[in-house]
Amino acid sequence: MKKLICCLLYFTVLFCTAQNNFNIVPAPASLQFIDTSYTYDLPIQIVHTKSEAAVFNAVYLLEALKERNITGNLVAYDSFDMNRSKIMLIDEDEPTENYRIITPGKDIIVSGNNRTIFYGIQTLLQLIPSNQFYNTKNKLSIPYVSITDHPRFLYRGMHLDVCRHFFPVSFVKKYIDYLAAYKFNTFHWHLTDDQGWRIEIKKYPGLTTAGAWRNGTIIGRYPGKGSDNKPYGGFYTQEEIKEVVQYAAQRYIDVVPEIEMPGHGSAAIAAYPWLSCFPKKPTEIPAKMISQKSIDEQKNGRIKLVQETWGVFDDIFCAGRDSTFTFLENVIDEVIALFPSKYFHMGGDEAPKAHWKKCPSCQKRMKDHKLKDEHELQSWFVQRIEKYVNSKGRILIGWDEILEGGLAPNAVVMSWRGEKGGIEAAKQKHQVIMTPGNPVYFDHTQSKNEDSVTIGGYNPIENVYAYEPVSKELSAEEGKYILGAQANMWTEYIKYPSKVEYHLFPRITALSEVLWSPKGKRNWKDFERRLPTIFERLDKQKINYSKAYYDLKATIIPTPDHNGILYKIETKTKNYKIQYLPSILSSSFLTYEKPLLIRENVNDMSVILSVDGKVVGGITQSFHFNKATGKKITIVTEADKKYPGDGAFTLVNGVQNEKGMSKTSEFLGFNGTDMEVTIDLGKETEVSKITLHSLNHPGSWIYLPGQVAISFIPFIDTTIITKHQPIESVTHIVKDENNDQTIQLPSPKTCRYIRLYAKNYGIIPDGKPGAGNKAWLFVDEIEVH
Repeated sequence: MKKLICCLLYFTVLFCTAQNNFNIVPAPASLQFIDTSYTYDLPIQIVHTKSEAAVFNAVYLLEALKERNITGNLVAYDSFDMNRSKIMLIDEDEPTENYRIITPGKDIIVSGNNRTIFYGIQTLLQLIPSNQFYNTKNKLSIPYVSITDHPRFLYRGMHLDVCRHFFPVSFVKKYIDYLAAYKFNTFHWHLTDDQGWRIEIKKYPGLTTAGAWRNGTIIGRYPGKGSDNKPYGGFYTQEEIKEVVQYAAQRYIDVVPEIEMPGHGSAAIAAYPWLSCFPKKPTEIPAKMISQKSIDEQKNGRIKLVQETWGVFDDIFCAGRDSTFTFLENVIDEVIALFPSKYFHMGGDEAPKAHWKKCPSCQKRMKDHKLKDEHELQSWFVQRIEKYVNSKGRILIGWDEILEGGLAPNAVVMSWRGEKGGIEAAKQKHQVIMTPGNPVYFDHTQSKNEDSVTIGGYNPIENVYAYEPVSKELSAEEGKYILGAQANMWTEYIKYPSKVEYHLFPRITALSEVLWSPKGKRNWKDFERRLPTIFERLDKQKINYSKAYYDLKATIIPTPDHNGILYKIETKTKNYKIQYLPSILSSSFLTYEKPLLIRENVNDMSVILSVDGKVVGGITQSFHFNKATGKKITIVTEADKKYPGDGAFTLVNGVQNEKGMSKTSEFLGFNGTDMEVTIDLGKETEVSKITLHSLNHPGSWIYLPGQVAISFIPFIDTTIITKHQPIESVTHIVKDENNDQTIQLPSPKTCRYIRLYAKNYGIIPDGKPGAGNKAWLFVDEIEVH
């Protein structure tokens, strides 16, 4: 059989031409187009060996073809008909990541080992022209090609949080199918968090009788509009876990369990309060977020609750008591018995140290082990867990906070707070999985016109496709420690399977190519060419996906003379028409032909996109004009690359953020750094009031500036607002309900230039969300009147 394959490969090379335009995602390492399509009679034979894995591959292919209305039948190697069309699954039984596909004449050959044959099947299904799916008439046409393929990265992962919102086994399996279709090989299952414990642990039944259920959930975006007062929860039995693990293994997907520690343990602590440093201290849920049932239970003596809101909480596992580690080791024993993966994920992120600093047991532990601070105590905690995990034959994975205080000897770092942690770990010769929030947090917004509640951020498909997991800061040798990357699907604002699909597709297709295809093969223009076919397939599979790629994209730019702004509208949709309603008071739509010049306030300008007379999209935008709008602005320190807005001009573009974190693209974000800008008003101008629009969202570590100062040039006058100073003592300062800070001057000043300085809140103090970390400063507009 191997000789046959070699001969066919040689034949294809002799007759190959340049690669044709195929619609395979991820793009294979090598594809040679040889001739036009060959037509195969149906039902087509699927020829396979008799091993269990080979039979599964054959049945999987048969069912996939059947879903597309393509008939076939299974045939063993010793009984196929030489004269009929066939797909031959040839198991070469070699430990390799390669597979090959050849389509010469009436036979289709997919060769490799059983794992790579499964990958080859995904490619083969995409070779079938989409216009043949569900529409065949006893014939199947496939182009004559030769494909040799293999992955770039060994770790190709997707994550799913089932704690904030729970998903049934049926959907988890569907999620795994989505991963398999695009050649991912790792499913990171986030099973425990503050809002729910989702895995049965037989030694500790309280984890699921109490820890799996919360009494309510906040309504809307954090901090919310109160509690919905609806009990919520669920968990997976150990039998269901085994079922999912087996289902994934058949599709060559490794399931990595995550059990959060030492932080994000509120659900476990609600079940077993002795896990807390302070077992008798009631769980704190803000008055406007707590459910009535929880209020009643605490009045009746219940102390610890499953959290009902989002964020980071001080009540974490006690590091000072051995009983904590007995509990965790018992949990680990049951978990690793269910998951054959070589990896165990311990979380390790967002663990505030406030309770540890006050806990006598934790302080004694630090003294006994000569630990200088609570960060070293966390490192000691991680290393103790790692030793236990290693003793069970597993490798520990943790979020990049496990670097703090010293990295455990054999741990794999999952870098989420940007790439810095991953780079640092790779330089220390530790293996790394890259998963930076920007651009591979798939719970983040993918459309600037998003009409549903999301956690914020902005990670469009273009940014996902452009991502490179191996940083330029790493040498070739250091780059070898990058195992791969994954995208994360956190579910605070994702309640239903349809919304998971919406956030997953089509971005998962872009990430698949980042992780599978050779770096040199990646080409955004070619991927963009394939997107319409990707969308067509998703439509036929009835998968709910985002159409953000076809969004109306609005850009606000200054006029050449800085006297107003230009509102530019674009779309990638074909055969389109763009119309706009100048304001809410306008009676008829006008045809958009060029960027709109705006020099005054506009209330709710509506823009609609229509294709063939049908409205398919639209946006609404208001503009708030003041003396700074459209003016030239310079900035001293650029915003963090995670939240760059549209550069410094974001602050004077006339757009005020009205949706908070769901429109973070309208903010400039500064992580631990100050903001200093200079606005050129163009000529000497009388100024009496300046307003700085900033965001106050402590749950996301976003705080108001600690200080604001302005100076006027050529007239020098500095006014300082100190955040901790009572507002009443500075009579010309007004602070409105949105926490915007307005400087009302005692008397008007005349100047051309205004310099504004906003001091970052700094390191977040104990007792506040994100304690010990750098605060974020989010600013979206500066008004001058």
